Amino acid sequence: MRARDKAAVSALRSTLAALDNAEAVPVDEAGLRGGALEHSPAGAGAAEAPRRLLSEGAVVDVVRAEVDERLAAAAQLSGLAEGERAARLRAEADVLRRFLDDV
Repeated sequence: MRARDKAAVSALRSTLAALDNAEAVPVDEAGLRGGALEHSPAGAGAAEAPRRLLSEGAVVDVVRAEVDERLAAAAQLSGLAEGERAARLRAEADVLRRFLDDV
């Protein structure tokens, strides 16, 4: 962020969000099924469920998926005269690849 690298900031923020989503526990597993309001838990944090702990392999898989998404979108945009957007997506993919190279 300090370097003002927009591609890096965008890639890292969206990848952190993807990792956060991957840690989420499905409603069925969390025991937070719908029902009558009077039967629902009350109070701050009453409906909170513990997050999943991702293994290093799972984290790598999420990051690889983010790289693949960006490259696929860039390929589609290249054919639609959206060269600037495609270049930004490729730059974001390169940022994420650097993290994968360190693993």
